[in-house]
Amino acid sequence: MAKILIIDDEPAMVEVISNLCRDRGHQAFPFSSSESALDALPRIDPHLVIVDVKMEKVGGFDVLRECRERFPNTTVIMITAYASVETAVEAMKMGAYDYITKPFKVDELQLCVQRALDYQATLRENSQQKREIRDRYKFENLVGTSSRMQEIYKLIGKVADTESTILIQGEVGTGKELVARALHYNSSRQHLPFVTVNCSALPDSMLESELFGHKKGAFAGAVIDKIGLFEEANHGTLFFDEINSMSLQLQTKLLRVLQERQIRRVGDNRNIPINVRAIAASVEPLKNKIRGGGFREDLYYRLAVIPIEIPPLRERIEDIPLLAQYFLQRYALQSVTEQKKIDPKALEQLMRYGWPGNVRELENVIERASALCEGGIIKSEDLPAPVLYDRDSFETISEADWQVGQPLDNFVRAQERKYIELTLKFNQGSREKTASMLGISIATLYRKLDLKHHRA
Repeated sequence: MAKILIIDDEPAMVEVISNLCRDRGHQAFPFSSSESALDALPRIDPHLVIVDVKMEKVGGFDVLRECRERFPNTTVIMITAYASVETAVEAMKMGAYDYITKPFKVDELQLCVQRALDYQATLRENSQQKREIRDRYKFENLVGTSSRMQEIYKLIGKVADTESTILIQGEVGTGKELVARALHYNSSRQHLPFVTVNCSALPDSMLESELFGHKKGAFAGAVIDKIGLFEEANHGTLFFDEINSMSLQLQTKLLRVLQERQIRRVGDNRNIPINVRAIAASVEPLKNKIRGGGFREDLYYRLAVIPIEIPPLRERIEDIPLLAQYFLQRYALQSVTEQKKIDPKALEQLMRYGWPGNVRELENVIERASALCEGGIIKSEDLPAPVLYDRDSFETISEADWQVGQPLDNFVRAQERKYIELTLKFNQGSREKTASMLGISIATLYRKLDLKHHRA
């Protein structure tokens, strides 16, 4: 059931439209005066306004203008007995959803109202989704209390609403895209597109077409004109993920675009002006690539107007309890289950682990443990085997039995044995727990190790 506000200075017309709306199960709010209707708008918050164009003092176009400025999610239908192409075009330009002339057919009005309400529902749903996205990526919601992360949050707060290009550097899984989205959704461009391109996912020829678009016939398979991501992101933000993998040839073209603020589609002979804020991310320090000749120095300085370095999780272990709690809460909401807790010993194991996959790996571990644990408490045995050993243990494993020239099978077997022995030690000699944790049978465990020397 929708709330529909009807405005017409002919009382009989107001009554007719109101009854038609009520017949369809909607709430009708009739007004014969535009002034009183505009006063009631904030209180009613209608889904739809049906207004006559020609009225004394405050006309339909005035009502339409007021709705567009103050109530952008309210849909407006214009009605008049003085139909003309010019009036219809003007109404649509000003933001009216549709335009109906008097006298109208009942079916015509009801169909127009239903279409307008369907459109309005989509509009409000999109608005709610955008609001939720903006709330999700507020930089205050980024998780971490360590001094290094606090510095990053302050920097995001300072530069989010600038036009400066930003280079985010950090290892895989540190949250580079999360920072990029926080920058976008805390800027004046937040209502405009945020478009992502993974520079490592496509070969050069395809990436160029993806970025700049192409004209029909530009190459084999280009059967239609296609806009590129720059045009798709116009007036918004374009995020270049893994820009470290971009070829030198494409780097040159990207530099020209950032300097000249215009693009040229592949196979086209005209330039298209664009207004895009560029944010780039790299999993390796670009200065190292510059020294190796793999990245243009001038492009680096064009991108790194404001550089942001995200530390790996192993360098901010004090954030692990807070991150774990955050992921537990999110998993509980997603799965509609009671939030799990973490046993202190398990939390200690999490803080001792090196996290090569950083925050993303921690998120996966927490989700897995939440799904597998019993009794609502995550214990050490619910964690995957690699997490159960500290970094020193893994350094021992990786260096043990190293001997240049030995057969590869011998080396692999030696590493496997060390790993199984560590798991057995962690489980205090329990063969059953060790086999279960490693995902192998007791018979396989006996075969890989001579367990007659171990006592459960």
